[in-house]
Formats: sequence, structure tokens, C-alpha cells
Amino acid sequence: MADDDVTRPEPIDEAELAVEGALRPGSLAEFVGQHKVRGQLQLLLDAARIQQRPPDHILLAGPPGLGKTTLAMIVAHESERPLRLSSGPAIQHAGDLAALLSSLTPGEVLFIDEIHRMARSAEEMLYLAMEDFRIDIMVGKGAGATSIPLDLAPFTLVGATTRSGMLPNPLRDRFGFTAHLEYYEPAELERVVERSAAVLGVELGSPQRAEIARRSRGTPRIANRLLRRVRDYALVHAGGDAAALDDVRAALELYDVDAIGLDRLDRAVLDAVVRRFRGGPVGLSTLAVTVGEEPDTVESVVEPYLVRIGFMGRTPRGRVATPEAYAHLGVPHADGALKFDDL
Repeated sequence: MADDDVTRPEPIDEAELAVEGALRPGSLAEFVGQHKVRGQLQLLLDAARIQQRPPDHILLAGPPGLGKTTLAMIVAHESERPLRLSSGPAIQHAGDLAALLSSLTPGEVLFIDEIHRMARSAEEMLYLAMEDFRIDIMVGKGAGATSIPLDLAPFTLVGATTRSGMLPNPLRDRFGFTAHLEYYEPAELERVVERSAAVLGVELGSPQRAEIARRSRGTPRIANRLLRRVRDYALVHAGGDAAALDDVRAALELYDVDAIGLDRLDRAVLDAVVRRFRGGPVGLSTLAVTVGEEPDTVESVVEPYLVRIGFMGRTPRGRVATPEAYAHLGVPHADGALKFDDL
């Protein structure tokens, strides 16, 4: 077979990769939502700039997908400092953290995602580093062990966590500013979709933007993901970058996202509680086995949204479905079924 007959994959379009990266806002002025947090961060960064010092350490807490990583990047950009990215699961020994901290340049911003998952020995080393920009390195073992102090360049730590309650109090108290990110309102998500659509070159009217926002579970990351799928659908089925309302609904239906943002797993969990266990209560492990998922996935990915929209309740006896869940599934709420208010 001749070389000309071989079908080769097209090279990755670097312009497309740049566009995808541009979906992240580059400044607080471009960042949509989280109005109070943006104001607090702006004050903190302006004060640090006037005093010509690194900003205080920052803890960003909140559910996944609300912009914690983006805000860390903005802190580095607006402080005109380099950014170093790491994560809690990657720091499993004090030596891992020591190597990371000792390589920082003066004023550098260190972002640690899922900081609550760091090893305990690393957390204890971080206490001294955050306060005094110094760490103690232990050399040797037993009676001959020696502690060698190592001075660090001043830096700003930005920690992100989805479970702030799992952070030890001594670590939490060393952050100069703690921000709690909240879920977005539909109007804010429409603005997110509008900005991202302009970056991706997708033509969307107001009804289309509202449809995507309504199904995005209050989370910008999900809104951007759904927007990409709508773009793909319009490109394949409509032959262009303009997506009509029917295209948006067809694309989201194809990917099993219903009118209020529930996906396949959400509906499977809800259906199991309502139909199989007659509304509950049902234990987490039993529910996870029923839907074929890990308990951690059900607890951290599915439950928060179902509880937030009032479709599920958590009680000491287990998970229960509310009348709103019955209505959404189109299942009659039998008189004999256990009611959430009775627990």
C-alpha cells in the first residue's frame, strides 16, 4: 500500500487547545459569579500589591467545579507571580513537601488541590512553612538524629478543598483568608455559557443559554462541558456553529441529561430508592450495590445535588426519597410509603 493511501490522524490543532484554555477567566473582572469572594480577594491582592509583599495564604473551599483552580491561577496572574501546581494525593511524605517547598522562587504561588488529602506528616511540616517560611529536615535516625533548619523563599499557598471539615484546625487557622464558594444561580450560569460560547465560536440565543444553564446543576464546569457537547451536536447535525433550541435539547437528551440536570446515575439512585426500597430509608452501601457504583461515588457525586434540590434526605436510618422525587419520576406517592417528614 502506498504511503499516500494510508489514513493518518490529523495533528492536534494548537489553536483549538488555546481556545479550550481560554474558557478559564484570566482576571477577577472576567470571573462570573461568587461576587462576595471576588471582592474579598480583590482587596487582599490590592493590599499586598501596595505593601509590595506576597498575598496571605488563601484557602478555597466548596464543591467541585465552582472555580477554585481558576481563582488560584487568577491570584498568581494578578499578583504577577509564577504559579506551581500540585495536589494533596501527590504529597504522601514529608520529603515530597520539602522538595516542593525548597524549589519555590521568591513570591511564587503554590496551589495544592484537595489539600485535605495530604499525608499527616506533610501537614505538620506545612505549619512551620506557612508561618515562618522555614522547615526542619531530620537527618539520621534514633539518638543520632539531627534537625537541620532550612529557610524558604516567601511564598503564597493557595489550598483548595471540597471537604474543609477534614482539615485539621491548626492548618486551617494558618490561612489568612478562607473563601467558601457557593453554587451558581441560573442567571450567573447563563453568563458563563455566553462567555464560553463566544470563546468557542458557538452561536447561542438566550433560550439556548438558559436551557444549558438550567441543566448545569449550578456548576460552571458542567455548563462548559454541556456547551461543548452542544457545539459537537450542532457541528455534526446542523453543519455549523449555530445551535437552535431543538439542537440543544437533542444534544443533552443524547447524553442522558434531563430537564433539571439529572444524569443516568442520578436517576438510577433515585429510582432505586423510590421503586426498589419504597422511598427508604436505605443504607449507603446497599444503595451503592444496587446501582453498581462505589459508596464514595454515590455519597460525594450523586447525593449532594439530590439533597440540594430536595429530592433526597439523609437520616440516621438511611437515605429517603421526598414527594418531589416521586413526582419527578412520575411514580404515585402511595399512602403507605414512608414519608420524609415522619423520620
